[in-house]
Amino acid sequence: MFLSILAWVGMLLFSSRRRLFAFLLRLPPPCYHVHVAEGQAVPMRDGVHLIADHYQPNTLEPCPTILIRSPYGRRASAGFFGMLLAIIAQRFAERGYQVVVQDVRGRFDSGGEFNPYFNETRDGEDTLAWIKHRPWYNGKIGMWGPSYLGLVQWAVGTHLDALVPSVTGSRLEMILYPDGAFDLGLALRWLTIFRALDKYAKRPLVAAAPMLLEVEHAIRPAFAHLPITEADTVALKQAAPYYRLWLEHPDPDDAVWQEARQTLDISHLKAPVHLMGGWYDFFLRTLLLDYHTLREAGQNPYLTIGPWSHFSNLMHLSSSLKPALAWFDAHLKGDSQGLREKPVRIYVMGANQWREMDDWPPPATPTPFYLHHHHQLAPMPPQGIEAPDCYHYDPQQPTPALGGAQFSLSAGPKDNRRHEQRPDVLTYTTLPLTYDVEVIGPVRLRLYAHSSRPYTDFFGRLCDVHPDGRSVNICDGLLRINPQHTMVGEDGVWCLEVDMWATAHRFKAGHCIRLQVSSGAHPRWCRNLGSESQTDLYCAEQTIYHDAVHPSALILPIH
Repeated sequence: MFLSILAWVGMLLFSSRRRLFAFLLRLPPPCYHVHVAEGQAVPMRDGVHLIADHYQPNTLEPCPTILIRSPYGRRASAGFFGMLLAIIAQRFAERGYQVVVQDVRGRFDSGGEFNPYFNETRDGEDTLAWIKHRPWYNGKIGMWGPSYLGLVQWAVGTHLDALVPSVTGSRLEMILYPDGAFDLGLALRWLTIFRALDKYAKRPLVAAAPMLLEVEHAIRPAFAHLPITEADTVALKQAAPYYRLWLEHPDPDDAVWQEARQTLDISHLKAPVHLMGGWYDFFLRTLLLDYHTLREAGQNPYLTIGPWSHFSNLMHLSSSLKPALAWFDAHLKGDSQGLREKPVRIYVMGANQWREMDDWPPPATPTPFYLHHHHQLAPMPPQGIEAPDCYHYDPQQPTPALGGAQFSLSAGPKDNRRHEQRPDVLTYTTLPLTYDVEVIGPVRLRLYAHSSRPYTDFFGRLCDVHPDGRSVNICDGLLRINPQHTMVGEDGVWCLEVDMWATAHRFKAGHCIRLQVSSGAHPRWCRNLGSESQTDLYCAEQTIYHDAVHPSALILPIH
């Protein structure tokens, strides 16, 4: 009897799955049934074929096209993400779009060798040319997708009629080297995920349940390995050519990156763009830079930023798929009734509310909160002599990354209380606030400091201290010091400007504003060894000044 009821419920859910997906994703009702033509071979100019699936709505009416290009698989046989793309493609096609989902070069069924970023312009252009010669192509085409699926949109943006890139950016060198320091966590976790996806391809989804645990187990010893140029062999048991290519070109002005920037120069883009990101996403800075580049070029992009980290954004499809569909309806079908009135929509954390505005960032007053003795943070600058604060940084036991904008399931807001007990972390805290303080925009730290080493890092983190004692991270950033680019004052003290990225947060009355100062967040920012050596480690004695001559300050955009 139980099995009969279970079978009946299963059939009922299957038969109503289209409306169930519409309800769960907050989409308008489906309009068409969909036919899927799997395994379409798309020829590239060098003779390689990339494989794609075509989702075709059952209608004789001409429909615009949405192209999705992915290195993570295009169907359920590739794993969870492939299944997710198949579900999304169905949703677009049900609402009157031809949808093409393609494995990028060297991934899953597509031929050639995977070399992230550098093949995507040529391959994207060849794929678009193939689509434009299909009998069902109606002259309008857009692209959708998060993360790497967004990066490939920028690669061919000048050939598109609409783009919806989310949790992504067009500047790979800035993503790999945030604040000039290599993101070892991103690089090793990303390439190890690729190996795991290949291992579990074509297995039942339930068999892939331990995949992420295996990834974390593989990369943990690689994070501690030196030199980092060999860390790929620790994680993968073999070298990864593109990982080593990244490490061979750390300078953003290197010819490799200059050529890539010329290829992906989005300032020439004419197609309408809706950018989506998260306050705890490691792509946030490049996404905001892309927004400003488009604005300076005379474009009017839409911008949506939620309280998400990279992986949580992928789980909040209802927050990204509905506005993406409205964007395509407006710019590929001419139906703009689903668009919101203002182009910028951000989530203000702490207030827990969405807010719409005309531009980013909104007008704000840069307000300094000064560091003082006894670990205080206050609006009034120090008046006289105050003894500096010191701490010892040991690269053999580097200050770890905790939450924040990592490529990790552990990203996002975390309770920092135990982390703040470390001897290599300083904290400066205001008195409990007597009124709400809203911080919306870029956050900066002006730090007067000195180190016993010419090569070192300084890391700043903004936290919200709750009445119960929880210290929750809001945003952070790092500055990498080297003797070629750091100006020393006459008294031997550095005046440093640390970009702590951007946020939108309300500190409520009764809460405190806290600043953390340390010398790293490994492996989010690869640890500084204290020299140019790749293997020799040198401890650093760090000094933070806060007196009338050296008024170190956290600078908040008070809204």
